[in-house]
Amino acid sequence: MKRIIFGVLSFLSVITYAQNQRFSYEYKFVKDSTAKDKSVSELMYLDVSRKGSKFYSRDRAVADSIFLDMYTKGNHNVDLTGMKFGEVPYTVEKSYPDYEILFFNKIDMDEFKVSDNRKLTWKILPDKEKIGEFNAQKATANFAGRQWIAWFSTEIPFQDGPYKFSGLPGLIVKIQDQTNSHHFMLKEVKKLKAEEIWISENQKTRYQPLIALSQDKYKKQFVDYRNNPTKGVRQLIARGGSMKYKDQNGKELDTNEHLRNQEKRAKENNARNNNLLELDLLQ
Repeated sequence: MKRIIFGVLSFLSVITYAQNQRFSYEYKFVKDSTAKDKSVSELMYLDVSRKGSKFYSRDRAVADSIFLDMYTKGNHNVDLTGMKFGEVPYTVEKSYPDYEILFFNKIDMDEFKVSDNRKLTWKILPDKEKIGEFNAQKATANFAGRQWIAWFSTEIPFQDGPYKFSGLPGLIVKIQDQTNSHHFMLKEVKKLKAEEIWISENQKTRYQPLIALSQDKYKKQFVDYRNNPTKGVRQLIARGGSMKYKDQNGKELDTNEHLRNQEKRAKENNARNNNLLELDLLQ
């Protein structure tokens, strides 16, 4: 009963505190565990409204918006040269007040909507620290094959945070895994206009429908793609589809040879991208 009452009170606090806020996080991460000195940085947005939150890459959102605008205006030969799509392709949405998680990501030629029902069990510690301009308190939890250290601030009354993290009595302003190879830090808080409320990935125009999966089934798809990175294209060709590839000079390439080379490069990239945030996807 106490937990239910706390959840209702927290939700009312969210409504009272403010509507339509954007929390900008710097996300630093190491893709290759054998090269921990080489990290990547991405600016991520956590947009919060009464209905819930949406966590996504700023660069990818800008690129998608430019692409969609040009395409809807009839320019179907969009030049992607120089367009910055960022390193983080996924989007995480949480609904309030239950904090149900939907994870959106593309694998090969398919786009997935993944329902993640895993619950975080936090251990709140007495340690306190000033993180940026906020007074914060320490908490720890295990999630997705990693041990996490979080700092939350009750000065911002959202039980939310970056990525899939939530459930603490205040916004998570900093969180990192024990190896410090995945690190989120709050950098800016901004109030958004009423018309800037986030739009769910469910409502976006798509060329093909989203495929709804559980977390376990998504993991199987993920592992299968890493083992067979050209499977989707080969299945398309097997069904009678036609794929043509050209080099930079416009010369047509042998499809089978191109796919073999593409598969080799993809597997090499996957081998280097071995330090996933959700490490248990590879276990």
